[in-house]
Amino acid sequence: MKLKALIVDDEYPARQELRFLLNNFNNIEIVGEAANAQEALALIKALDYQILFLDISMPGMTGLELGAAIQELPQQPHVIFITAYDEYAVQAFEVNAVDYLLKPVEPGRLKKAIDKVVKASHENSGNNVEKAVSDTDKTKVKIDPSQIRIDRIPAEKQGKTVLVAESDIFYAFTEQDYIYIKTFNDKLFTRFTLKELEARLNPQVFFRTHRCYLVNLHKVREIVPFFNGTYNLVVEDKENSEVPVSRAQAKKLRKILGF
Repeated sequence: MKLKALIVDDEYPARQELRFLLNNFNNIEIVGEAANAQEALALIKALDYQILFLDISMPGMTGLELGAAIQELPQQPHVIFITAYDEYAVQAFEVNAVDYLLKPVEPGRLKKAIDKVVKASHENSGNNVEKAVSDTDKTKVKIDPSQIRIDRIPAEKQGKTVLVAESDIFYAFTEQDYIYIKTFNDKLFTRFTLKELEARLNPQVFFRTHRCYLVNLHKVREIVPFFNGTYNLVVEDKENSEVPVSRAQAKKLRKILGF
């Protein structure tokens, strides 16, 4: 199982360098970035991250203050501090940090830190199973955090991670091996594949029109016949964009829309 990770650093080059290093780890899935602790806290409250790569010196709330705030949350990601300063190590471990790395990060040292998180995650999973068994007679209602679903998709805009509501998504598409989400005004980069977005978004609303497109049918204004049994869907974004419907999907679309 991949660990969902959030990178928090006020310096964009530092986030990019860490992202580059983490791309070598098959057990890490980077699903968000934040440029300050306030943004990070909002993301942590909204999504279930398993691992947090956290800078210390940032404008406003520091990384240490964020680490302390996380301790009050019901779901707490494992924290690895990554900083240019070595004098905060004691305070870092006081907020239950798993590890404390100095910049520039060495790949070998990063692997050791991630291995600690993997071990801690396995131990926590075992503890949770034991607790569930012991609590059987106390309650019959158990909430699995992994089953919690929110109708927002993380995407990137100007170096920040924003949470896009499903209702604001007009369509998602592939462009030069990257995946983008189109809202009324914006084109936002996302780390999800189209297949992952299709599984995550409401299947009663979002339809895979083409191998490169996933469209919100509530945002379609017109259906324009194209050629050879295909269509173009005109959506109601600012540009009145056209989304192609492949011949293979056109029959399914006609059945859905009843024409």
